[in-house]
Amino acid sequence: MKYLFACLTVSLAALASAPARAQAQELDVPYVTTPQNVVDAMLDLAGVKPGDALLDLGSGDGRIVVTAAERHGVRGLGIEIDPRLVKLARENAQKGGVADKVEFKEQDLFTTDLSSYSVITLYLLPDVNMKLRPALQKLKPGTRIVSHDWDMGDWAPDKVVVVPAPEKKIGREKTSRLMLWVVR
Repeated sequence: MKYLFACLTVSLAALASAPARAQAQELDVPYVTTPQNVVDAMLDLAGVKPGDALLDLGSGDGRIVVTAAERHGVRGLGIEIDPRLVKLARENAQKGGVADKVEFKEQDLFTTDLSSYSVITLYLLPDVNMKLRPALQKLKPGTRIVSHDWDMGDWAPDKVVVVPAPEKKIGREKTSRLMLWVVR
């Protein structure tokens, strides 16, 4: 695990400026953008529809929450620990005309109340997913969880899709593996 994190950090270092590198190394999960076609596929896999409430853990620049509000009219919340990314996500919501439907908070994702959301998305590292897993499994039946690239250990997903991701910045494969769990 430490080797994987080190590889991700080194890969990201080549892409980011020195200040961003220093901050990313302090965080549990480095910031890596999700290509827009993968965002669209994640929302499709979750079956996002009007009336849903979406929570994105580690929301980065806010693209998943903003896209969900734009495409489906849903309300959403993005949780992000990096204040610069929270600011950027709020700007993106304004530009997208959905600032009235979405919110972005600078907050530790482990202190977030997950209970009022019907869809939860994440692009976190495996050890973070595993720490979140007990809380996710306790959510109300029917809650949909979609993870980009990383699984939940022996909690088998209900569905897995592989999406072409030619714009993906890290990894050898230019694909993304998306997993859906429906809480029972």
